[in-house]
Amino acid sequence: MTTSLLLIVQIVLVIILVIAVLLQKSSSIGLGAYSGSNDSVFGAKGPNSFLAKATFTVGLLFVINTITLGYMYTRTADASVVDDIVTKTNVVAPAVKTTPTKKETNATK
Repeated sequence: MTTSLLLIVQIVLVIILVIAVLLQKSSSIGLGAYSGSNDSVFGAKGPNSFLAKATFTVGLLFVINTITLGYMYTRTADASVVDDIVTKTNVVAPAVKTTPTKKETNATK
């Protein structure tokens, strides 16, 4: 259950990270996802520093979540489903008749 929750968080973090990267202005023209009138919402410097901080924070959370998921999956990788299977049968293995070889008969005499 914990790994399922962390996997859902991982997917949400990926979506937020992609959106945060796409909203940032590139050094030349930007993506045009916001107009100049929205710059005042983020402060005097515009959205660049806010989006950079948000991208860094979400990226850091993504890396921490990835490491946690990796640890949890490798911890459960030691156990196998096949190890828990116990087959019970009523079949008796046939007995093999052995005949003594010449060497064995000479050693017993």
